[in-house]
Amino acid sequence: MPIHTDHPGHRVVFPLRSGYLRQNGTVIDPSQANHRSSHPFAHLSAPNAPLYRQVLRAFARAKERFVVHLRPEDVAAELKRDSDEQLAQALEKLVEWGNLRADADTGRVTSVEDFHRKRFLFQLTAAGHAAEQAIAFYEEAIGRRGALQSVALGDIAGQLQALRGLAKQADPDPVKVHLLLLSLAERFSSLADNAQAFMASLRRAIDFSDGDVEGFVAYKERLIDYINRFIADLANSGARIAVLLTELEAHGHDRLLRLAARREAADAVPEGTDEAEAYGRAEATAHASWENRWHGLKEWFVSRDAGRPSQARLLRQSAVTAIKQLLDAVGLLNERRSGRSDRSADFRALARWFAEAPDEQAMHRLWRAAFGLSPARHLTVTAETLSVWKEGDVAPGTSWRDAPPIRISPQLRMTGSYERRGKPTRIQDRSQARRLLLEHAEREALETAAARAQLRTDGPTLLSELDVLDPRAFRLFLALIGDALAARLPGETGAKVVSGDGSLEIRLSPVPDGGQVEIRTVDGVLTGPEHLIEITDLMDVS
Repeated sequence: MPIHTDHPGHRVVFPLRSGYLRQNGTVIDPSQANHRSSHPFAHLSAPNAPLYRQVLRAFARAKERFVVHLRPEDVAAELKRDSDEQLAQALEKLVEWGNLRADADTGRVTSVEDFHRKRFLFQLTAAGHAAEQAIAFYEEAIGRRGALQSVALGDIAGQLQALRGLAKQADPDPVKVHLLLLSLAERFSSLADNAQAFMASLRRAIDFSDGDVEGFVAYKERLIDYINRFIADLANSGARIAVLLTELEAHGHDRLLRLAARREAADAVPEGTDEAEAYGRAEATAHASWENRWHGLKEWFVSRDAGRPSQARLLRQSAVTAIKQLLDAVGLLNERRSGRSDRSADFRALARWFAEAPDEQAMHRLWRAAFGLSPARHLTVTAETLSVWKEGDVAPGTSWRDAPPIRISPQLRMTGSYERRGKPTRIQDRSQARRLLLEHAEREALETAAARAQLRTDGPTLLSELDVLDPRAFRLFLALIGDALAARLPGETGAKVVSGDGSLEIRLSPVPDGGQVEIRTVDGVLTGPEHLIEITDLMDVS
C-alpha cells in the first residue's frame, strides 16, 4: 500500500512500490520529477548572480573531486558560510533553471519529523555542467593577457632547419617528418594566438587615477623593455625563418606534407567502407589541411610584395606603435609628478573658484584676471596713434610711463559699434600670383620630364655605364634605387618597383663578382656594388 501524506506548506515526495512517486497527491514518473525548463545561463543576469556563481563553482569543484551529490550543509561548508534560507532559495532557483538536479534525501530519515522535512541531495545536471565549462572558457579567454614568445621563434627556426635536413634526404623517415610538422604547427599556433592576445591587451585603454604612480611608471618602463627585446628577436629570427621557408619550398616541401598526410590518413579510415576510396579521401583532406597551415606560416613570415607585408612585419609595426603610446603615457605621468601645469586641473580649479565667488562682480574680476580680456582690449585705436607707431621707434623694453600714449576712439563706448570712415578695402588682384604659380608648375614638370628622359635606359644597363646625371635626375635616381632595394624580398636577387607617381619603372639585379662602381655627380660620388639596371618611362606613349 503506497504511503501518501499532504502536509501544509510542504511538497512531500514518497517512494512507492510500483516505482512511481507521489508529489502533493499526484502520482508522477520519477524520470520527470526533476524536469525543469532548461535556462542554465539565466543566473548570470539574476539580481543575486554572485551567490549563484559561487554555488555553481562549488559544485564544479566537487565534480572534479568525483563527488556526485552535495547536501545544502556541504555547499555551505564549501562556501564557508551558514546554511541559511538565502542559500536554500539559491539552490531552488538553480534547480528551477536546470543547472542543478534535486533528489529526495531519504538516507538520513530517522523520525517522523525528519520524514516531513524537505531534504534533498543536489548535483550538477548535464546542462549545468556544460554551462559551467562554457563560462570558464569565456572567462579564461577574456582574461588572457598573452605573451610575446621569443623562445617560440627560436623553436620554429630549429624545427624548420630539421625539416630542411629531412627534405634533402631521398627517403625521409615519415615518423620524424610527421612529429616535426605537428610540433611546428603547435608552436606556431601558440605564438600567433599569444601575440594576438598580447597586442589586444596593449590596445586596451589603461585608466590610472589614484594609486602608486612610481610602480605604474616602473611597470610601463619594464613593458617597453620587454617589447623592445621581442622586436629585436622577431627581426632576427623572422628573417632566418623566411629564408628557411624559401629553402624548404625549393627542396620540395610538398613531399613532406604528403608523408604527414599519409600517416594521419592511416588512422582516419572509417570501418565498413571501401578501404582504398576512404583512404584516398582521408589523405586528400589531411594534405589540404597541412597545405593551409603551411600557407599561413609562410604569410606570417614572408611578404608577398610591398602592398602585402607579412604578419611578422605588421606585428613589429604594432609593437613600435605600442611603444610610442607607452612612452607618451610615461611622459605624461612624469610631467604630472614633476609639477608641470596641467590644463585640465587648472580649469577644474578655476571652475571651483567661480563657484566659490561671493557675487557677480567678483566673478567678473576673476574672469579678467584669469583670461586678461579687460574691456579696453576690445577698443580700436585712432589714426593718430597708428601714425605715431609708424614714425616712432620705441624699443620693446621702454616703460609704459615713457612710451607714447594709446588714444582710443570713444565711438565704441558711446554707441556700442565702430565703423571706419572712408572707402572699403579694395579687392586684391591675384592674377599675377596665379600666373607665377602656373609658370613654376610648368617649369617643374619640364624639368621632371627631362630627368625621366635622362634616366631612361634602352634595356638592361650596368650602373658603371650610366652617363653623368644632373642634380635633379640624380636625386630621382637615388629615390628609385632606394625603393627597389627596399622592395627586394628575402632570398630574391632581383626587384621591380614603380615610382610613387607611376611615371617610372625600375628593374634592379646584382652582378655576381661585379666589384664596386662609382657614379660621379655634382652632389658627390655614389659608391656601391655593380648592378644591372633597367629604367622604363611609363609616361612615354610614343
